[in-house]
Amino acid sequence: MEFRVKTDKEAYNLEAFVKKIGQDLLVAIWGGIRPHIGAVAVAQPRPSLKDQSLQSATASVFCCLGHKDDIVAKEAAEKISSVLNINVTVTAGIHWDDIDEEGIKAAITNSRQLVTMILEEITTQESK
Repeated sequence: MEFRVKTDKEAYNLEAFVKKIGQDLLVAIWGGIRPHIGAVAVAQPRPSLKDQSLQSATASVFCCLGHKDDIVAKEAAEKISSVLNINVTVTAGIHWDDIDEEGIKAAITNSRQLVTMILEEITTQESK
């Protein structure tokens, strides 16, 4: 399985490429005027620490010097891993020149929408 998804908002759109590798998932998220790989997160599913009956995930993150893409990579990897109960690796690289605080919030909101789109597409493809 492999596919691409893209947000369609007024600004700060993001795109993702998703590929299943065995039972694991590789996700690349990018956007802005200079897409790149600024952070990598690897997540593994595990029982929730608060409630063992719930599924969660733990992620390890590597962030390239000077980049702040770790927030997007970690959140996406943990969410996808916990929902699908599989190992997930996410790369993220997003850059807009002179982005302000509102722009950063919009990009993070779009990254969450992108994760929802990824999960919906996987569910659709696996139900075929």
